[in-house]
Amino acid sequence: MSHRLNPAAEELRLEELKRKVHDELYIAGAILRIAQVMSGEIMNGYGAIDGGRQQRHQEALR
Repeated sequence: MSHRLNPAAEELRLEELKRKVHDELYIAGAILRIAQVMSGEIMNGYGAIDGGRQQRHQEALR
């Protein structure tokens, strides 16, 4: 459930986000965080937590 802030708080939050969009270090960090989350989700799909990806790779080399 989302809740709305009062208009003044929303305006402050919007101004903060506008500043962050122009901050190269913030954007680079955000992209890195997104990539890490996506990589983790992809690796979970491969079963890498249980060594599934490594195991399949080793089997392919045989």
